[in-house]
Amino acid sequence: MKVIIIGGVAGGATAAARIRRLDEQAEIIVFERTGFVSYANCGLPYYIGGVITDQKKLTLQTPDGFWNRFRVRVKTYHEVIEIRTEEKNIRVKNLLTGEEWTETYDKLLLSPGARPVRPELPGIDSKKIFTLRTVEDTLRIREYIEKNSPKSAVLVGGGYISIETAENLCKAGIDITIIQRPKQLMNTLDPDIASFVHEKMRSNGISLSLGRTVTGFREEGNKILTLLDGGESLAADMVLLAIGISPENRLAKEAGLSLGVKGSIVVNDRMETSAPDVYAVGDAVQIKNLVTGGDAVIALAGPANKQGRIAADNICGLESRYCGSPGSSIIQIFDLTAACTGLTEKAASSAGIEYESVVLSAASHVSYYPGAKPMIMKVVYEKKTMRILGAQIAGGEGADKRIDVLAAAILAGLRADQLKELDLAYAPPYSSAKDPVNMAGFMIENIETGKVKQYHWNEAAGLPRDGSVTLLDIRTAPEYDREHIDGYINIPLDDLRERLNEIEKSKPVYVICQSGLRSYTACRILSQNGFDCYNFSGGYLFYKKIMRDKMLNETAAKK
Repeated sequence: MKVIIIGGVAGGATAAARIRRLDEQAEIIVFERTGFVSYANCGLPYYIGGVITDQKKLTLQTPDGFWNRFRVRVKTYHEVIEIRTEEKNIRVKNLLTGEEWTETYDKLLLSPGARPVRPELPGIDSKKIFTLRTVEDTLRIREYIEKNSPKSAVLVGGGYISIETAENLCKAGIDITIIQRPKQLMNTLDPDIASFVHEKMRSNGISLSLGRTVTGFREEGNKILTLLDGGESLAADMVLLAIGISPENRLAKEAGLSLGVKGSIVVNDRMETSAPDVYAVGDAVQIKNLVTGGDAVIALAGPANKQGRIAADNICGLESRYCGSPGSSIIQIFDLTAACTGLTEKAASSAGIEYESVVLSAASHVSYYPGAKPMIMKVVYEKKTMRILGAQIAGGEGADKRIDVLAAAILAGLRADQLKELDLAYAPPYSSAKDPVNMAGFMIENIETGKVKQYHWNEAAGLPRDGSVTLLDIRTAPEYDREHIDGYINIPLDDLRERLNEIEKSKPVYVICQSGLRSYTACRILSQNGFDCYNFSGGYLFYKKIMRDKMLNETAAKK
């Protein structure tokens, strides 16, 4: 059997190694148009910033290494320029010599990846404008920084690559401004959780210009101007475009393969394309969203590696199927960890799902053990079925552990209230006896069994201040005096039972505390005494963070 693989990196390289482990006699050839067949995409920003100092560390496997270990022939700087599915052959070009020839195949695997979006804007071809997708891109940026010592940079886009590069350039002493058309960074998060990302970026000196559209670029002296809607411009020494990626589909399209969402290559759960004996994996393919069951493009290393293995299994005659992905991801932003899996509230709403969410403020481990770090966890679930739709976490250590547990719960099909039943490892340095994941389950159970009703941050400002409802802050007097939401009266929790006569039973009561725990206790007291009570989800500190972020975004937009 002769297997040709187009593209390396995660999916292609994984498939090549797996095929060899399954079939010692197969002839395997990998064609890669860049100079690197297997490298750490996710590590590229850290080489730019000097966290990774040795360029060789970015390379996970070399052509010689592939041959020595797996007897896989890897041809770098070789581009496949045509696929003929009926003849079962491809046309290959040596990019160093210009030579072209035809290779036949028994099985063909496409792993072309994705290309950075580069819109047709005035001035887009300036040599001061960069994209970051390959090792070659990284080396160009690193070389530019070393030669020109830029003092400022504009990053267009607010996703993972942009944020990671911004942090690394910032640590290298470069002034950073991020411009993003949506009014938040990281569209994999809801705006409330994204506010924690915004705060961390700003507190480290990174400027955010959100809700703005780039209209073009212009070189002016030694600077590059980023032109914005409204006629404004930002001057910097360099620009990084990180506004998204598109599936690399030229070969597939010209070969007549079926295309789907965003031009991605349509595959079934065996990673087979519409052409016989042709498979595809990685950032270029359309897969199923594990939560909605709908078609999606999820460009992440984890899914690409799994798809490469599954394609290899099927190429070698085994039965292996890909069930889809919830899109689990994580990012380090200075000392903040932001992580997510599954659907946000925005995505659930767009999918037409009736959902609810809980927000809890927790700590990475018990507070009495030194070093506990705060975290905000949000769990979204479907009201009718109680299935977990997704989760988001912003915090310090331990955020990765919790998001992985929640991702596993989604795959296992656990109900949201079953999170309370998970038997999670506990010792004071690592967690608490009631882990935050368990606490989310307790909260969901309380809501769905009617023990407590809740209201959310985006509802607080719209509550009437005309006396038709009671707005109650049950924190201590010093906490309340320090800061509170206008219209809320203060009755400390420990005094509540003795002061129930101060609250009218005929009016709904909306309760808030610092984190949501004391207000829950207050609601239990009130509801058992005949009051119609609602608990604020997330607490005052959560609300304060969101409102401050909104204010800063509005202020920045007016500049």
